[in-house]
Amino acid sequence: MPRRTPLASLVAALLLTGACAGSPTASPSALPQPTPASPAGSAAAGSAGAGPAIDADAMSGIDVVFLSTMVGHSERTLQIVRLARDRVRDDALRTLAAAVEATEADELAAMRGWLPTTGPGASAAAHHHDGHGDDAALDRLRTAPDADVDSVLREVLADHQRAAADLARSHVGVGRNERVRDLARRIEQSRAAEVELLRGTP
Repeated sequence: MPRRTPLASLVAALLLTGACAGSPTASPSALPQPTPASPAGSAAAGSAGAGPAIDADAMSGIDVVFLSTMVGHSERTLQIVRLARDRVRDDALRTLAAAVEATEADELAAMRGWLPTTGPGASAAAHHHDGHGDDAALDRLRTAPDADVDSVLREVLADHQRAAADLARSHVGVGRNERVRDLARRIEQSRAAEVELLRGTP
């Protein structure tokens, strides 16, 4: 039986914690496959069973703001990992980036399905907070020499995911809808685990 490294075990736990956040009926996404295209395909398959949208009346304004903010944040996360994935040299970092991509693509599909498209919360849902102040970080990643891509990705992604963990942790205490609060708990746990892995990668 092949040995599982500590990183592989943590990535598996990360996926099980984060990628199944879409719905109580959704099955956890599988571990990413070796090819870069596989995580996105796995996430798309998992999000297809995300279940019905939450009734807009069951969500408070702050739930809607949290979801719309996290949609923008996850969109930017996918930009970050996709920008760097073909240049990453370290195998462990590449595996982690694939796990992040799979998890957040699945969560993103679920959150978009939960956001209201009509009614008082629709305007908040349409505001995806583009940019998140990460444009300079993206430029750093885009222009980093090949020898520096791994270290720049670790720094940029760790900072970005720490912000998501902080936001999710705050929402757990103030959110009204239990499904949204449960998603926030999962996001806080998965992003904190990612930051730990990124900071601990040599």
